[in-house]
Amino acid sequence: MAQQQQPNSIAMQDQKTIVDIRPLLQRLWPDPEKEKVTAHQIAEAISLIFVNQLSPVQTGSLLTALHFTGWDRRADVLHEASVAMRRHAAQIDFKSLEAAISDRRRPEGNYHGGLCDIVGTGGDSHNTFNISTTSSILASSLLLLAKHGNRASTSRSGSADLLMNMQPKPAQLARINPDTINTVYQSTSYAFLFAPVFHPGMKHVASIRKELGWRTIFNLLGPLSNPLDDAIEARMLGVARDDLGPVFAEALRLSGAKKGLVVCGKEQLDEISCAGPTLCWQLVEQGAGAGVEVQHFLLEPKDFGLSAHPLSTVSPGKEPHENAEILRKILQGELPDDDPILEFVLMNTAALFVVSGICEADTSAMGPGDDGAVVTERGPGGGRWKEGVRRARWTIKSGEAWKQWSAFAEVTNSLP
Repeated sequence: MAQQQQPNSIAMQDQKTIVDIRPLLQRLWPDPEKEKVTAHQIAEAISLIFVNQLSPVQTGSLLTALHFTGWDRRADVLHEASVAMRRHAAQIDFKSLEAAISDRRRPEGNYHGGLCDIVGTGGDSHNTFNISTTSSILASSLLLLAKHGNRASTSRSGSADLLMNMQPKPAQLARINPDTINTVYQSTSYAFLFAPVFHPGMKHVASIRKELGWRTIFNLLGPLSNPLDDAIEARMLGVARDDLGPVFAEALRLSGAKKGLVVCGKEQLDEISCAGPTLCWQLVEQGAGAGVEVQHFLLEPKDFGLSAHPLSTVSPGKEPHENAEILRKILQGELPDDDPILEFVLMNTAALFVVSGICEADTSAMGPGDDGAVVTERGPGGGRWKEGVRRARWTIKSGEAWKQWSAFAEVTNSLP
């Protein structure tokens, strides 16, 4: 006979916390629209996962229903779910954060000195070099960066894997948390928010995601769930499927974002492509309280004044320590100016500069080595893409990118 549990036993307490979402699951399949399911209801169910109040079976059922109805690829669902995910993230003291970054702000052009992020959804199967991570380091020479990332899930080398293998001093990413992030910003304009530290509730769904065998809503939520979202001024977001471009742009607009660029290379690449056209969806503030509109256009390498390179030349598919050596060479200016991987990085860094508004400055005084010759030519979407490249090259040639990286690695190693 099964042993009867005492009312106050730990087992009984755990059972009491589990919430039954069968009524929602029954409405989600096969036609959630007909059943008037709302994005908010889905987000509330997802919230239960972060506090371990949803059973593994119902968690798997929820993720499966969202996947096969396509509702995990709806802008309103992604927006509401990302709000829920950030609500359950490790809590940041934004007042203290503001005090820490205020002295590092460098407003220029239409950039107001706020935090910026550049991130991709992953899953494009191209195994290209860690472009957005490298671009984030270059960009920290002129912008305040809050890079949100994780270890690899679909490639050999994720953003965190790369930085934790950098030499001569690997970054200690797990030491950056809500209590130490201000210390990081006191030393450098670059910070990396390691997802397992800032989203501890994700551990409750890790094994379920692995067993399901297909990409779930959580593969899409990461780029929308930066814990410092409330302080982010501008972001660039890469998606691995072009049908997700307008979805993510709308999700950003719903979140209140005013500066954003969603990109997808024509090869279904979650970066600006160095091989050919890239589809872009840019958030543009209309002014005078008219809100934010999404503008769609195409970008090509020539718009940056750079050559096109086949993806095979920028897809080393290497282990983290090998990619880390490529990153070191980029930051220390050891690659030729026309190296395919370097130009790939320059395009994406330039785009983040354009989105931030810094390229709208008509004067330039970045520091030693800056001749002040602003490139005012405009390309698709009205952006000064070539000016972005000029600034991106300066970050390397001036040594500023390596300086920001070194300060970041140093301070993370000093954290408790």
